[in-house]
Amino acid sequence: PGNIELISAQSFSGVFFTVVLASHASAGQADVDAGEALYKKVCRGCHGPTAKGMASYPELRGQTTEYLANNLKRYLAGENFGPNAPLMAPRAKKLSDEDTVNVTQFISSLE
Repeated sequence: PGNIELISAQSFSGVFFTVVLASHASAGQADVDAGEALYKKVCRGCHGPTAKGMASYPELRGQTTEYLANNLKRYLAGENFGPNAPLMAPRAKKLSDEDTVNVTQFISSLE
């Protein structure tokens, strides 16, 4: 019931995104290898090879899948939060829902 209330308060695209994330994550269908490849291609240059962060780019390692996906969704929506929002927004917009599930699952799997 708590999730239904949260989902119904979001926009249609937010609902779709949340449902896709929840169904892939709960079913264990995320492609972590694809997420790793995407991380290396898109994220590593700023967040570092092991997601520990570099310079003004935050550490992603240790964050939950939900936290990471929520922040990507905020960038996708054009929300301006944090000093790196102008750099993150265009990158987030290039990610499909499947990409988001895969890369967030990969990052959250790092120890």
